[in-house]
Amino acid sequence: MTAAPRPDRIADAGTALARGLQRITASALGPYQSAVIRIGFSATYLFFLLRELPHRHELYGPDSPWHWDLARQLTAGNDAFSVLLWSDSALWFETVYALTLLSAAALLLGWRTRTMSVLFMVGVLSVQNRSVFMGDGGDNVIHLMAIYLVLTRCAQVWSLDARRAARDAERGALGLPPRRDIAGPVLWAVLGPVLLGATLMDGLGGTWWLPVLLWLLWLSAAAWWAVNRHAPYGQPRALLDVLANLLHNATLVVIMVEVCLIYATAGWYKIQGSRWQDGTALYYPLKLDYFTPWPALSDVLASSGLMVMVLTYATVIVQVAFPFTLFNRRIKNVLLVIMIGEHAGIALLLGLPFFSMAMIAADAVFLPTAFLVWLGGRAALGRQRLLGRLPRRWRPTGGGGPPEVPTARPVPEGRGGTGEAPPHGGGGGHTLVG
Repeated sequence: MTAAPRPDRIADAGTALARGLQRITASALGPYQSAVIRIGFSATYLFFLLRELPHRHELYGPDSPWHWDLARQLTAGNDAFSVLLWSDSALWFETVYALTLLSAAALLLGWRTRTMSVLFMVGVLSVQNRSVFMGDGGDNVIHLMAIYLVLTRCAQVWSLDARRAARDAERGALGLPPRRDIAGPVLWAVLGPVLLGATLMDGLGGTWWLPVLLWLLWLSAAAWWAVNRHAPYGQPRALLDVLANLLHNATLVVIMVEVCLIYATAGWYKIQGSRWQDGTALYYPLKLDYFTPWPALSDVLASSGLMVMVLTYATVIVQVAFPFTLFNRRIKNVLLVIMIGEHAGIALLLGLPFFSMAMIAADAVFLPTAFLVWLGGRAALGRQRLLGRLPRRWRPTGGGGPPEVPTARPVPEGRGGTGEAPPHGGGGGHTLVG
């Protein structure tokens, strides 16, 4: 007969399970990593839209070779979503393009992050699905990450929302009333009728998940606002925090898996190519005029057969090996540095800066927290020194130093919440649409 499990082993397993559940529900993990992802992808698409501003009509607007009628036919067949297909008016195109630019800038700064992440997602999907054949691998990554960002609490640090949460917490500790939130309810009231009209006119594409997601986000914003206003310390607030943390942590896992799949797929496909096998694959793009923004630099690299072979084999080895090194922190960090350097080289040598920025932003999910905290400290110190050199009248109020974001405190009674919970999941919540 098989011996019964020892009671102490069962107790240890139960304790470990309880600790694991508490860890993934009590806080939104990776606050610095998710902030870098938010900043990286919003900056990438913001710079892309600014770069293509003179050519926007030819790429995605009325003068595009992929005409509006063709785009309508394509989306009717693949159920894609794009608000640019609601009208072929040039004014409507300019409005959507401008709103996408503004939402990317606001998401970069972390202002009303929840709302801006939704508007950013809508803008990215709309612009890319308007002319799908204009994109490359970097656009596909941005497409996916724009959706994932909506599900994360990516403004816990390094955002205007986090700074507003810290200031409101300080006011509450001093017994001062919270500042009145006007922007949140106004945004919520404006976006509600827009969402209703789009739903009734069947303008949300042919997929079921997008309208469900948008309505859940809009309704959950009202739930956050009501709970923060009437029961900021009660069980409903704790339940909302648990659900938000679970969703955030699950999305971070999905992002990690996505990055691993990108590298594993790219690496194993390269292994099957004869040019990658003989070590000459890198030579050919260095000789294409379209991918040589610095011909002299490309010629210097291409002239060294040894360097071409080393870089070709190193690219394959790093991409294939990276997913298998995630549980060894030192090796993972070394490969991460190599991959970031590889993407920087692609941006410089092949003239693909936005693809490289997107991939570096995706890689940031694996960056060590200690390094990101150090990097943030250095950036804050540099900002403080820069502001200290400005004339006194040009300095921000408060001495010019960087605002510190303390660990979250409970939301004061009667406030409407903040854009995102401060670090480690203890408070903040959301505004009505934050």
